[in-house]
Amino acid sequence: MIIIYHHKNKISRIAGVADTTLAKVENGNIAKTMLLLAKKFPNDKIVWCGEDFASKLNVEAIDLLCHHQKMMLSYSVESNVFLLNPIGYIEQSPFLKVNKEVQYPTWMMSTHVGVMHAAALSVYAGQVKPDKNFEYFLNSVAKIGMPKGLFCYSEPTLLLKKEVEKEASKLCTFTLFRFVKQHFKKRWLLLLLLNLLIYEKRLPLLPFLNAFFFKSRMGAKITFDGIDIQSEITINKTSPTIDVIIPTIGRKKYLYDVLKDLAKQTVLPKNVIIVEQNPDPKSVSDLDYVTTETWPFVIKHSFTHQAGACNARNQALDQVTSEWVFLGDDDNRFDADLIGQMFLKAAQYGTTVVTTNYILQEEVQEFNIIHQSGIFGSGNSFVKRSSLQNIRFDKALEFGYGEDTDFGMQLRNHGHDVIYFPSLRITHLKAPMGGFRTPIVQLWDAELIQPKPSPTIMFVYKKHFTKQQVNGYQIILFLKLVTKVNFTNYLYFYKMFRQKWAVSQYWASKLRDEKR
Repeated sequence: MIIIYHHKNKISRIAGVADTTLAKVENGNIAKTMLLLAKKFPNDKIVWCGEDFASKLNVEAIDLLCHHQKMMLSYSVESNVFLLNPIGYIEQSPFLKVNKEVQYPTWMMSTHVGVMHAAALSVYAGQVKPDKNFEYFLNSVAKIGMPKGLFCYSEPTLLLKKEVEKEASKLCTFTLFRFVKQHFKKRWLLLLLLNLLIYEKRLPLLPFLNAFFFKSRMGAKITFDGIDIQSEITINKTSPTIDVIIPTIGRKKYLYDVLKDLAKQTVLPKNVIIVEQNPDPKSVSDLDYVTTETWPFVIKHSFTHQAGACNARNQALDQVTSEWVFLGDDDNRFDADLIGQMFLKAAQYGTTVVTTNYILQEEVQEFNIIHQSGIFGSGNSFVKRSSLQNIRFDKALEFGYGEDTDFGMQLRNHGHDVIYFPSLRITHLKAPMGGFRTPIVQLWDAELIQPKPSPTIMFVYKKHFTKQQVNGYQIILFLKLVTKVNFTNYLYFYKMFRQKWAVSQYWASKLRDEKR
């Protein structure tokens, strides 16, 4: 382990290496020194720490925290880290509103304290300029690397003692636009400018124009494929157990095929928990094969007249007894090694939440890199039961949209990252809706002006995203819809859009208040 201590953007000392000539040569450029150290000591972890936090650096915990070679961790004691507020106007990911009490996935890195393995850092040599602005370099490394398989986190236990949060230093607008130019598509520059004008009443044309003098880093040839990893964290015992939960309504044939796929697994589930729904008060169960056929696992079957996938999944989650749970759906198909391969991947990467490739039969798989996912699927994910403490599907979102997003955000806010493994494949048949289904009447259906977006989507945005992300989403939604409008109706459309947005906000607040 090599520790670079720095002060005012310059190296003050280096610990863990006898030869400090590199620090003397490059003491004006921390990033360049890091790259040189990574090249010279490829098997070491490279730690950076501001002198103000040197006495609080949790050195003993670093090896366990950075438990495989494709990780990058940092922590900021400031209330807002580099770029946080304004970048929300153009990025709608779950990686911006960081819960600083737990390990949280984010590409926003801090100079205060952090660590990265030399093997991962060396990938950037010759591809990304070692900026003199150390904070800019760290954020560039994480932003480029995260979608390509670098695992980036805010990690509070890098410090022995929690610091009192400080106000973040003001971000230079030139730096903001430069970062957007180098790490986003060009159109986002214009969208950022538009958001700043609308929501902050400023028009920084000079920083906007200056950004075009900088070369994009999106084409950097960064790959971590050459780094073999094995997490030092023990996730699974020798023979881990797993339960499967499946909500179902009116898909008897499709569910039967799912059970057959589960029965062929090389690692069998211990329990398959089926919650069958039918709102018809005179109805009875349609799943005769649950008892008439023999299955190599226990089937816990319950029947309810209360419709709703959130309620059904919560009922099923309350019955889970195994170490892991597979959140499935009643119209999936998958190979016999799905569960066995999932256990291997979870152990290799030291993760407690796994999401799979989930495509339709006619779709072509596009995402082929293992990475931190911004998406959580309630029909194609695996979660360790210990990670589900106090986490359930929010019934305020029943019959709406956003329950998957909300569940994934709950997991992240409890310190459990969602990792996507493209080699784990589940085919989603998207079967036709079956059974007795009554039309769903929402609270806002009687409104003369119907909300846009759905109040459940607005509810999720206000619950889990920053103010700037909500505002940015409003502009993006408006621009998407206005392209379908005749030019002569622009003013009327603008007026109606604002009213629809206001109605959505109103009902989102009602959903929040009812939940309380």
